[in-house]
Amino acid sequence: MERFRNDGLEFAVDDLGDANAPAVVLLHGFPQDRRAWAAVAEILVANGRRVLVPELRGYGDKASPKERGKYTLDALATDVVALAETAGIERFDLVGHDWGAALAFHVAGRHPGLVRTLTALSVPHRGAWSGAGVRQLRRSAYIGFLQLPWLPELVLTPRRFERWLVRSGLGVEHARRYARAKNRRALNWYRAMPLRATFPRVGVPTVFAWGDGDEFVTERLARRCERWVDGEYTFEILRGVRHWIPEMHPRRAAELVLRRR
Repeated sequence: MERFRNDGLEFAVDDLGDANAPAVVLLHGFPQDRRAWAAVAEILVANGRRVLVPELRGYGDKASPKERGKYTLDALATDVVALAETAGIERFDLVGHDWGAALAFHVAGRHPGLVRTLTALSVPHRGAWSGAGVRQLRRSAYIGFLQLPWLPELVLTPRRFERWLVRSGLGVEHARRYARAKNRRALNWYRAMPLRATFPRVGVPTVFAWGDGDEFVTERLARRCERWVDGEYTFEILRGVRHWIPEMHPRRAAELVLRRR
């Protein structure tokens, strides 16, 4: 399977490994693309998993609607459901990083029957952000900027964007590719964030892994994630690790998934 459809959109997807093997779905964040998971997917396939890595809404010419309302977490979750239906998988291990982690929590909360286990990297459950403290507000200042109309697209030239990503710990090769990609409609993930919302709690077995060098998420916020998980929960602190876990630490990311039973 190389493509799937939902909501009038067409999504590219890497479908790797044995079609009859246990399935893992990997969700990327912003401004990543599905290649962020390339090294992780290779390890998972070598260890007997079927791996599905979709290009998410806002990435690619055929899956990038203009309307901000098309990028709510509820709308984005339907894309993951459609992927599973098209691939013919009834249950899967769900893994997300950055915005992909926020979406993974939402999918697990809204569609628990589909998700066998959840592994979230770097970004906690959206509900945890309320009351996360002044230090986190300072670290999250960029979110307010990215929510503005047209200005981020004007200011974040490829060169500036690349430098910002490299300063946050991403390798130059990945940073250059993401900065030059024409995926700016994915900023609607930020622009569709509601000021107030009720987010679903999560009841599936969950691991949340956070690097203690992450520039965007404080430890206080990371620890608040547990409050939103009712099922079995493990919080992993990755020492000396910054935000970009799939690209920079693929083996550690894969090991978090492979040890799930």
